[in-house]
Amino acid sequence: GLIARRLFPLQLIVCASPAYLDRHGAPATPADLSAHRCSVFRNPVTGQIAPWYFAVDGAIEERHLRPAFSTNDLELELELVLAGQAIGQLTNLVAASHIRAGRLVPLLLPNMSAQYAVYIYYGSRSAQPKRVRAFIDFAVAQLHEAPAFVLTRKELDAAAHSWRRAQRRR
Repeated sequence: GLIARRLFPLQLIVCASPAYLDRHGAPATPADLSAHRCSVFRNPVTGQIAPWYFAVDGAIEERHLRPAFSTNDLELELELVLAGQAIGQLTNLVAASHIRAGRLVPLLLPNMSAQYAVYIYYGSRSAQPKRVRAFIDFAVAQLHEAPAFVLTRKELDAAAHSWRRAQRRR
């Protein structure tokens, strides 16, 4: 009996710092990740290592990577990737501002997955207190397609090409 309203996609973006890429190069395909230091998320409840997800030929493919590092702390994983110690598959919520600032380089863009999304769930419209309806309206107005968090394909391509251009100049 709940109503679900999609707010914005969760983009799963494979990222590395320019320092990591300068030392180790960039993977050209998801299969190339086996030759790289990867950070993976460990589920805090089950202890299982989460797979990375890739869009391949119109379907979502799951890859289990051998981790160089694993944690259940998203901020720690982000700091590790920013420090140039590993490649990570980060959500747009975590990575967007760093990609826009050039601190992270998006990789494997043709395989980027966005099969998940952030939703707001609520009960019947007719039985809601006004304050609940006001919050729902506010959340939808502020977060629908969330430009602060959702990276356009043009932004992602520009960020990826920026690092490549810098490499050619060296």
